[in-house]
Amino acid sequence: MGIFSYDSKFSQVLLRASQSCMLNAMWFACSLPVITIGASTTALYSVTLRIADDRDGELTKQFFRAFRDNFAQATRLWLIMLGAGIVLGTDGYITSRMRAASTGVPAVLWTLNLALIIVLGIIWVIVMEYVFPLTAYVSNTDMEMLKNSFLIGIRYLFCSIMIFVIYFSMFFLVVAVFTPMIIFGVGLCALLSSYLLIRVLRLCACSPNAEPEEEGTAEE
Repeated sequence: MGIFSYDSKFSQVLLRASQSCMLNAMWFACSLPVITIGASTTALYSVTLRIADDRDGELTKQFFRAFRDNFAQATRLWLIMLGAGIVLGTDGYITSRMRAASTGVPAVLWTLNLALIIVLGIIWVIVMEYVFPLTAYVSNTDMEMLKNSFLIGIRYLFCSIMIFVIYFSMFFLVVAVFTPMIIFGVGLCALLSSYLLIRVLRLCACSPNAEPEEEGTAEE
């Protein structure tokens, strides 16, 4: 089998790289209004999880179908997570400033409060890692999505750490090493993360959303 044949490892790597670029472009374009980041991320994971599960098909059609079908729930979840993130970030900033300006017992109390905010921040990151892939993969209520994201993230902590490393590494590469890597960006991160996530979802006995029977059929 030649190196340039379709089934060769080299060709498959090139294929996944090109798919990552395409998915990253669609994710970025659909995330520009900011409020749609949740729906865009869910659509992205809907495609990358299928690729990781060897169920991939036409990328553009799958992406925009998932964007449409999951828009309402994914947007609600994104607004919840965005609001929580803003509150945590604001509290963390104020607490760190108060801690720096305090001495004695007040400084200890501010330190304990800052430690609590850091723990809550870690929980927020874990939920963010799983809530949109879960929304893309299964059907459930908003609160169950948030709760299950946390429980799965804690149970499979190594997977959670690896996903964080993937996204942080991409951020570091783009900012400090090779800025053109941004063409792969979130698309490549989601694809690499999906190869970890699909195993976790199988272990959790999550059943994937059923495929629409016809072109225009959307699952309720």
